Amino acid sequence: MEHPIFFIDAILSAMGLHDFAVHYSHVTYTWLTMLILILSAFFLARKVKLVPEGGQNFFEVLVKGLEDFMVEITGPEGRFFFPFIATVFLFVLVSNLIGLIPGFFSPTANLNTTLALALCTFIYTHIIGIKFHGAKYIKHFCGPVWWLVPLMFPIELIGHVARIMSLSVRLFGNIFGKEMVLAILFGLAGLYLAPLPIMFLGILVCFIQALVFMLLATMYFVGAMEHAH
Repeated sequence: MEHPIFFIDAILSAMGLHDFAVHYSHVTYTWLTMLILILSAFFLARKVKLVPEGGQNFFEVLVKGLEDFMVEITGPEGRFFFPFIATVFLFVLVSNLIGLIPGFFSPTANLNTTLALALCTFIYTHIIGIKFHGAKYIKHFCGPVWWLVPLMFPIELIGHVARIMSLSVRLFGNIFGKEMVLAILFGLAGLYLAPLPIMFLGILVCFIQALVFMLLATMYFVGAMEHAH
């Protein structure tokens, strides 16, 4: 299939970096997503005031809403991993939405990006487990009675490794599908009215997939915090 034309790819190709632009669009648009988030945080909340206004008010409402939503699931003891959860949610959401702009690409439509996010979540899950339980965290993999350990341990390992596939493939598949449908409609029906209903659905898909990724990560973290039975 012919490689679509993206703005950043065109700029890099003009600079003599055509091969990098073609093969690593997900990397360049990941950098763009990071830049958008960093600049948004800087410009909208650079002057913190006791009585919030403007960008500070927007970010306080957003962050407070996400924190309250997460704490309802995890309880107060889960607040310490809120920065990770909020960062993942905002990164995934912006990454998803950016592909709705013609000439831009969603980094989450590439399996490498979603796999990296899934691996970070997987590793952090077990860091949390060790933080709360120490060496006793191994009990999470051993089942309820000792004589089931030879059976339960490999099953639990497979289940935990499968979480990586679940997180990465679900997000990748939905966003890649959204990108393909929009690309086909733009190609067949032009840039204006015909693709609009799909774009509205695309916005909904982008938000839902970011929320699902955040919820699954939160549930994995809660499971790691709980005592083994």
